[in-house]
Amino acid sequence: MSATARLSLAYERYFTGDAAQRALAVELYAQVAGEPLVCPHGHVDPRMFADPDYQFGSPTELLLIPDHYIFRMLYSQGITLERLGVPRTDGGAVESDHRKIWQTFADNYFLFRGTPTGMWLAHELHDVFGIRAKLNSANAQAIYDQIAEALSKPEFRPRAMFERFNISVLATTDAAHDTLDYHQQIAASDWKGRVVPTFRPDAAVNIDRPDWRTSIDELGKVCGFAITSYRKLIEALESRRAYFKSLGATATDHAALTPYTNELSESEVDAIFQRALAGKASEADATAFTGHMLMEMARMSCEDGLVMQFHPGSFRNHNEVIFNRFGFDKGCDIPLATEYTRNLRPLLNKYGNDARLSLILFTLDETTYARELAPIAGHYPAVKLGPPWWFHDSWNGMMRFRDQAMETAGLYNTTGFNDDTRAFPSIPARHDVARRADANWIASLVTRGIIDREDADEMIHDAAYRLAAKAYKF
Repeated sequence: MSATARLSLAYERYFTGDAAQRALAVELYAQVAGEPLVCPHGHVDPRMFADPDYQFGSPTELLLIPDHYIFRMLYSQGITLERLGVPRTDGGAVESDHRKIWQTFADNYFLFRGTPTGMWLAHELHDVFGIRAKLNSANAQAIYDQIAEALSKPEFRPRAMFERFNISVLATTDAAHDTLDYHQQIAASDWKGRVVPTFRPDAAVNIDRPDWRTSIDELGKVCGFAITSYRKLIEALESRRAYFKSLGATATDHAALTPYTNELSESEVDAIFQRALAGKASEADATAFTGHMLMEMARMSCEDGLVMQFHPGSFRNHNEVIFNRFGFDKGCDIPLATEYTRNLRPLLNKYGNDARLSLILFTLDETTYARELAPIAGHYPAVKLGPPWWFHDSWNGMMRFRDQAMETAGLYNTTGFNDDTRAFPSIPARHDVARRADANWIASLVTRGIIDREDADEMIHDAAYRLAAKAYKF
């Protein structure tokens, strides 16, 4: 490919080939293309907004090293994470020449053809950085220089980009023991951007995590007392939830291997906790403890009003070689078949009819959409469906979700879109794909006579931002 090949993004990209549906989809999309972005769930580092002079560093630091969507694809083609500059937990040597890493990325950019990551990257390069040439081996360094020059300018600092992206609110994801110092700094500043924390207690309640004991000790430190019993753990978690709320949090976030829930007696759960402290907890103990703690989290949400997000069904750190060398969140989590109907029944029987609870469910198992999740959300007042998540945060994934879940659950038992990203510059790209997908789907309902145009005009605004704002209490 020549260094002068053009990067162009058609305004009507991604929409169906059916002329009538396509024309209507374009009209619907145009209504919301420039509307504010509600970002209720993600993993952007709040540090970048705490310091008004924060700069991103090199193009490689910003776009490649932190983005597991990118380096997992490159790793699948035999390119080691060391070559991509991903830090090792043991401090071992990795490539430090950011231009060389960028060149490796550009040499293999073709791997992202037809993927959602390719769609996001094209949008970022074109709309965020003004790149007009297709990235390839020949022009890699010239494009690197163009992005680096942009990043040196004040308008490419995080706060300025936040405003340019028209973000109305952005939620981060923070461990239960996080001091939230950066959120305090943001709140104390005169900057008007809204960045709020989200309470994620996984490291404290999933006793099979390798970092569990360290997390318990850290939680005790920020709470000011040792967590020596299950009752002390509950006291600590309730205290931290209140602290998160004081800094603007509206939601919690929970991950587990399965959606298993079951309530234990206090003596039973404390016995498991004591075994965990002693390093003697079994796999069955871990399942039982997490299942009980999910019940407790639902109870706490009923009491303090925090929205409860639940993301089960990911086999975390499947590749032990990568986990042992690089740690968590390095692109080697793999989906599992997941059963919701029986596993969630104890929690839903106790709290699913309670108007105080808002439980947002996600899945990596698309076979559950029509069989389990849509019927659950279409019945229990407390339950809503989150958008297609992770591997299914894609054009086709969104279409499958709409096709399989909407007839039973209805649009208004869903929660709009969230970008779920660590890559800050990809946020507008991800929302843009989602808005186009919603416009395409809603247009199909009109052209098939299922809804009328008045309904469509309401639904596109609801899907684009109203549902998310309502579900997450923004």
